[in-house]
Amino acid sequence: MYNFDFEKPSTIADAVAALADEDAQALGGGQTLIPTMKQRLASPSKLVSLKGIAEMQGICMSDAGEVCIGGATCHADVAEGAGSYPALAALAEGIGDPAVRNRGTIGGSLANNDPSACYPAAALGSGATIVTNAREIAADDYFQGMFTTALEEGEIITEVKFPVPEAASYQKFEQPASRFALVGVFVSKGAGGVRVAVTGASEEGVFRWSEAEAALSGNFSADALDGMAPAADGMISDLHGSSAYRAHLVGVMTRRAVAACG
Repeated sequence: MYNFDFEKPSTIADAVAALADEDAQALGGGQTLIPTMKQRLASPSKLVSLKGIAEMQGICMSDAGEVCIGGATCHADVAEGAGSYPALAALAEGIGDPAVRNRGTIGGSLANNDPSACYPAAALGSGATIVTNAREIAADDYFQGMFTTALEEGEIITEVKFPVPEAASYQKFEQPASRFALVGVFVSKGAGGVRVAVTGASEEGVFRWSEAEAALSGNFSADALDGMAPAADGMISDLHGSSAYRAHLVGVMTRRAVAACG
């Protein structure tokens, strides 16, 4: 590791001010950033920790019936405290191991937008709203490609609002060493219709599988997806699985998610 400045502000306003300094970097749980710094793949001159900001932690229900989660809330707290949205709580409980779940944050995961992370599928599959210090961003507009989001320089995720659907399920075929999703599918059915979000599969990061949504809108059952799978073009191909294998898994995991919705 190398020398860098470290700040731990207690308010969102102080964090935004600290991030205005040149080459400053926000630090959530550090599950991605710290290893990246150790490998010299990133070298910010200042880290601004968001973990001490009380207004960015905790879980509550809004008057509109949304589960509202502070951006600095760790995965373990989501798993324990998001009981009004069981599919989201179960997703959080399946992230990494206890050490990761007690350090990593929902805001950090969404800001990083790893193509195999679980929370992006939950946010996109739920039609969530990402709240920052400056604005509110619909999940459909937020995710813009692998490791790419709509966040501007110095903008931080302060809260995520999840509408609670009638039924939802997240099914993950995990890479056993990392517990990241080789393919993960989040399916929800609510007032806004059916949403199917896929993580771990595409070279463009998390995406909505529109063909599956259309099929399920007419018949919300696993049978409606018989024989269906997205095109293999553009799917990730690596030592863990070919693009064709991942495309096949998307179909399998989507059917499992629909079946689990009951």
